[in-house]
Amino acid sequence: MDQTLITRIVEAALLAANQPLTVVQLKGLFPLDEPAPDGSIEQALSALAEGCAERGVELVELASGWRYQVKADVHAWVARLWAERQTKYTRATLETLALIAYRQPITRGEIEQVRGVAVNSNIIKALEEREWIRVVGHRDVPGKPELLATTKGFLDYFGLKRLEDLPPLSELKEIGELEPQLSFEPAAGGDDAMPLGDLSLDAGDGDGSDNDTGDDTPHAADAADTDDDAAMASSEQQER
Repeated sequence: MDQTLITRIVEAALLAANQPLTVVQLKGLFPLDEPAPDGSIEQALSALAEGCAERGVELVELASGWRYQVKADVHAWVARLWAERQTKYTRATLETLALIAYRQPITRGEIEQVRGVAVNSNIIKALEEREWIRVVGHRDVPGKPELLATTKGFLDYFGLKRLEDLPPLSELKEIGELEPQLSFEPAAGGDDAMPLGDLSLDAGDGDGSDNDTGDDTPHAADAADTDDDAAMASSEQQER
C-alpha cells in the first residue's frame, strides 16, 4: 500500500477520533488481507508531526496514544471557543491533586498530614469522577488506607506522556503552568491559585498555615473545602 495513502488514513483517523489513538489501534484500521507494511504507521506519525511545524496544531504522543492538540502559542485565541465552559478549581482541590501527582502512591491521611487540614471527601470523589486519580492498592498499616495515584487520563489532559514529564517542583511556580487550558481563577472565597513553591512537601512540615480560610483549625478549613467543592461540583454539572 502506498505510504502517502497510509499517512492520509492515519491523519484522518486522528482527526476523527475523540481520544488519543495508539499505534496498535491505527494498525487495526487496515484489513488483515492488506495490512499496513511494517514501520509505515510510525513513519506516517513522524511525517505528520513534522508537518505541524508551521501550523497551529501539533501531533503529540501522550500516555494513551497520539493526538492532535492546539499549540500553546495560539491557545489563548482558540480558548475563547470554550470560555463559558472552563471549570474553576479550588485551592484545596489543586493542592490535593498536586500531592497525589508528585507523591504517588499516597493515602488520604498522608495528604492531610502535608496540608495540615482534613481532606474533604468531595475533593477525592470529584477527582475520581474526572478520572484523574484512582485507587491502586492499600497501605499495609492498621486500617489498610487506600493508596491514590494519577491515571492515564490525568497525563493525557495535562499533555504528558509519562509521570517523568511532570515539571520539577523547583521549576513550577503554579500548577496552572501544567496546562494553559485550565482556568485557575480565584475561588469564591478570594484565594489565588496555589503556588506549588509555597506547598510544604515534607510530611512533617504541615502546620495548617496554607489552609483555605486562614484558620489553623482543621475542621474550619475542611468546612471551607466543603463550600468550595460544592461550587466546583455545580460547575462540573454545568460543564456536562
